[in-house]
Amino acid sequence: MTTPILSVRDVRRSYGRGDDRFDALKGVSFDVAAGESLAIIGKSGSGKSTLMHVLALLDAPTSGDIDLEGVDTRTLKGRALDETRNRTFGFVFQQFFLTAGTSVLDNVTLPLTIAGVPRRERRRRGLAVLEQLELADKAGNRANDLSGGQKQRTVIARALINDPRIIFADEPTGNLDTATGAVVEDILFDLNREHGITLIIVTHDEDLAARCDRRLHIRDGLLVDDTRAVAA
Repeated sequence: MTTPILSVRDVRRSYGRGDDRFDALKGVSFDVAAGESLAIIGKSGSGKSTLMHVLALLDAPTSGDIDLEGVDTRTLKGRALDETRNRTFGFVFQQFFLTAGTSVLDNVTLPLTIAGVPRRERRRRGLAVLEQLELADKAGNRANDLSGGQKQRTVIARALINDPRIIFADEPTGNLDTATGAVVEDILFDLNREHGITLIIVTHDEDLAARCDRRLHIRDGLLVDDTRAVAA
């Protein structure tokens, strides 16, 4: 039996203490298969963003286990944790988190800079991924000179620069108009289906969620529904 790329067991996340304690996740368990596309859906405050943060190792659960390709992530500390996150995951957020006055190429290659990759190799890989996303002609532009759609494609290019196994996308089309959002969606699902990248999307958009292989519905910190798409 194939080991899941992510295995989540009774994960809980609480904030505060005593009367101020808030239980954002209340014991969530599921597996994610490599190459799967997964939507995490739920109302604001349901715990879906908290779940994504703990899956992406941006936050640690209060209790419970998260295994990444069979490795207990609780054993990852400091530099090993940072390197695993930088090497394994790509991130696409609703807020672009681009450095406005810096070139598109420098924004895209930031994960490589953090990883200590030499400048020439950063440039080679950065231009290759920009070409893939039809942005090579914008490599020297400042990020704040791009349109919304171009900014989100730049974010996707940055997410791809380290050949990630998993892309986490948090409301990836939330700041885009319908037509531009559809283009960004198509890019993400092409990466999932043609390149085998596992795609985990947090969204309240039912149409976007319906494109995924599977939907996890989070309500009040609990997994209340786990639905797989019906094959056409």
